Amino acid sequence: MSEEPGLGDAGSSRLSCDGETGESPPPLEEVRRRPMYAAMSSADVPAGSRLETAYDLVEAHVRRLDKDRWLAGLYAPEERRRHLYALYAFSAEIGRIRDLVSDPLPGEIRARWWIDMLTGERREEGAAHPIAAALLDTIDRFSLPVEDFERLIEARIFDLYDEAMPDLAALEDYCRDTTATLIRLAARVLADGRDLGVDEVAGHAGVAYGLTMTMRGLAQQAARGQVFLPLDVLARHGLSRDDVLAGKCGPALVAVLAELRVRAREELEATRRLIRTIPPEVAPAFLPVSLVDLCLCHMERPGFDPYRSPGESPQWRRQWRLWRAARRARKAAKRFWRQM
Repeated sequence: MSEEPGLGDAGSSRLSCDGETGESPPPLEEVRRRPMYAAMSSADVPAGSRLETAYDLVEAHVRRLDKDRWLAGLYAPEERRRHLYALYAFSAEIGRIRDLVSDPLPGEIRARWWIDMLTGERREEGAAHPIAAALLDTIDRFSLPVEDFERLIEARIFDLYDEAMPDLAALEDYCRDTTATLIRLAARVLADGRDLGVDEVAGHAGVAYGLTMTMRGLAQQAARGQVFLPLDVLARHGLSRDDVLAGKCGPALVAVLAELRVRAREELEATRRLIRTIPPEVAPAFLPVSLVDLCLCHMERPGFDPYRSPGESPQWRRQWRLWRAARRARKAAKRFWRQM
């Protein structure tokens, strides 16, 4: 199960910014040093083909950094698929910012660049960035609300610092602002830009997925000095932030994770109740959530240690679960249209 960026992105590479001092170079400067940009900006690529090239690069980016969402996207209609990948590539790129810098300030500058680019202040620079170019085209084609992207970016700024998540309510808000926002945007793409009223189910789905990813990414978070486990839940079981960073799994941490799994399952059940009410064409936006139960079951095995055994099933099993969920969605769609 691909980890949610910001909660420990398994695909992120640990890079450093060249010559970091008091300021970080603009993200575009970093992009120009990447093979992805070189392919797009090559003189051999006709100007009219550069957007198509950007989409090809974006799909490869998602396939490398977020395999599960890439697989889920394959079940979307072909004409919508690349636009989903533009959203997923954007989310993965924002989630990688901490790994691209060595200090929060350059990270904030990078995050602010994305906001400035999306709100129009630096749109021309975005046109030269493969992910930004594909994202801008997707936003324009489907009239996606820019404020949703701003909300996601603002929430991810928390990732740049070592502050602990204060309480469970704050963690759930973070999940709604990040994962749930991404699901809502994907649903609008699948609905050809229409708002089909999926906010409530997307909220539950985002919290279920996000809480699961918090537990799934515990080892990587601790290695980076981050604690996403809520302090109020830790305190109830006699633990502190330093205890989590120490990397030892004892009965108290087992109890913390058990409490969070219960909460994740509550949100997953709410998602399952409401998912039946959504139009079938937006179902692919929710497919990654079908992996939550698989991940939770893996973590519930006797002797599970989050620091030594990631809560992730084999790729083939995750792929099979996505296929099964997509098959059920297709059957539900047939029933839906028969009733119309």
